[in-house]
Amino acid sequence: MPTPRSLCTITLLTAVALTSPVGSAAAPIEPDLKGLPTGTGWRFFNRTAVMLDEPGRTAIRLTGGAGLGLAILDGFSFQEGTIEFDVRGKAPPTESYVGLALFGIDETTFDAVYFKPFNFISDDEVRRSRAVQYVAMPTYNWAQLRKRYPGMHERPVMPVPDPAGWFHVTIVVGAGRIRAFVENSSEPCLDIKKLSTQDRGWIAFWVSNGSEGDFANLKITVP
Repeated sequence: MPTPRSLCTITLLTAVALTSPVGSAAAPIEPDLKGLPTGTGWRFFNRTAVMLDEPGRTAIRLTGGAGLGLAILDGFSFQEGTIEFDVRGKAPPTESYVGLALFGIDETTFDAVYFKPFNFISDDEVRRSRAVQYVAMPTYNWAQLRKRYPGMHERPVMPVPDPAGWFHVTIVVGAGRIRAFVENSSEPCLDIKKLSTQDRGWIAFWVSNGSEGDFANLKITVP
């Protein structure tokens, strides 16, 4: 027979269970991009950054240069959750590859989801089908994935953003999969199995060889 003390404990635990959010995530992390050009809270590989005067956005530009470029968020290790950001590339062919690196270990070992804005509205159907790309470096680069698994790790982007304008990206990581959404769509434009073996690592704004890219409104939500 329950004692008065045990009944009190049961009542308290029940009250906590009823008032505590189930499966709630922590408050979003919104890193300060204002410190990025000076390296405050960030570190660079192969690039520098400048602030942009963009109404309604605290935005930065990673400058162009030889080789891939990274702006790595210092002191943060990502395992699973949701990463959101705004990004802007360029429309001229092959001039712009912009996105996010994650599960980073060093400058050669990371996953990345990136966009090719010049393919968004291409007249060539094949190019349009290669508008967003996943890679897991160094083992699975784009050429290896295209050859071994054609059409699986690069997909068209829906809805189609302005290739020269800002667009919003949401990357959701969990249960061994990586999904990418654009412009708050409920349907992913990319939904693939994570290929790398590391289970956590840094995240970074990413640009490819010769590319510059504009980024804003980074927000990270973890379970």
